[in-house]
Amino acid sequence: MIYLDCAATSFLKPPCVAQAVFDAMHTIGSDGRGAHEPALAASRVVYHCREQIAHLFGLRDARRVAFTSGSTEALNIAISGLFGTGDHVITTALEHNSVLRPLYRSGAALTVLPADDRGQICYEDLSAALLPNTRGIVCTHVSNVTGNVLDLARIGAFCHENGLYFVVDASQSAGVFDLDMDAMRISVLCFTGHKSLLGPQGTGGLCVAEGVKLPPFKAGGSGVHSFEHLHPAEMPTALEAGTLNAHGLAGLSAALDWLNAHGLESLRKREQMLARRFYDGVKDIPEIKIYGDWPAENRGAIVALNLGDEDAGAVADALWEDFGICTRAGAHCAPRMHEAFGTVEQGIVRFSFSHQNTEDEVETAVRAVRTLSGT
Repeated sequence: MIYLDCAATSFLKPPCVAQAVFDAMHTIGSDGRGAHEPALAASRVVYHCREQIAHLFGLRDARRVAFTSGSTEALNIAISGLFGTGDHVITTALEHNSVLRPLYRSGAALTVLPADDRGQICYEDLSAALLPNTRGIVCTHVSNVTGNVLDLARIGAFCHENGLYFVVDASQSAGVFDLDMDAMRISVLCFTGHKSLLGPQGTGGLCVAEGVKLPPFKAGGSGVHSFEHLHPAEMPTALEAGTLNAHGLAGLSAALDWLNAHGLESLRKREQMLARRFYDGVKDIPEIKIYGDWPAENRGAIVALNLGDEDAGAVADALWEDFGICTRAGAHCAPRMHEAFGTVEQGIVRFSFSHQNTEDEVETAVRAVRTLSGT
């Protein structure tokens, strides 16, 4: 089997991640729910992971990291807490439904910056989209369809100049690209643990800049202020009702140690090299259409393509059944991106690469595409 679906979730986590989860299941209790050693051990795991995340994303106060089940929950918390009826929000055509659907549900009026035929936005459109009631911008960092990268520093500067909240979906970039909330003027950064951060599924969270207030998204047990009717408003308790996934966070913490030891830049360059090798191998096949801003250098390790007019799902099925290659086909939960490309009916086949992939696997994938194309 050749796994080229890394934008969906990382596969074959570092062994230390599985070991950390296993050890946690035998040594820790519930965070913030007691003064005995198993409970204290859980609290140490959770707090250490908070510190690691804060350091990774340039957040000064680790208490402003709140853990969730992943980016979807984090984005729902951020969007519902900051925007509502009467507000105007700017977003882009690159967005995943984890951004779009919470925005639709918020009741805020939306301006969606269009994407061109390479999946890029025009940054000059930001000023034209600004209205008197514009309250913020919500956008992805890296497109989950194409791997195109948005200029967060530029968008963040625009938000700062105009007094807007800046909410970032870092699902595809956390663990790949350097992110500095302060330098990029990010108000809320939402991340998932199971993709390039290499942690377990069911981990993730949001980092909330100083001065940004988010109300509790859900209410329940907090371990403190138990006789008060309302859920505590202090961070991170405000956004963490109920029992945290401390076992998963133990795995995420181990993954962060592993990433730090190997270096994001080194891992990113390898992934980009593998993606470019695949791109170079398929780009001249007559029937192949490639989507995105290739041959740009600064991009996620994704190659999105179609084979003539063939249904993307049928191509992905053939890749798996005939060659044992795992890819992702369809709409990728990003409907406006497919509307921009005209692939609503056909879908797109997405190849996404990890540092764990090999050059031989890439060459096998190239040969598979050539075989399916008849060349």
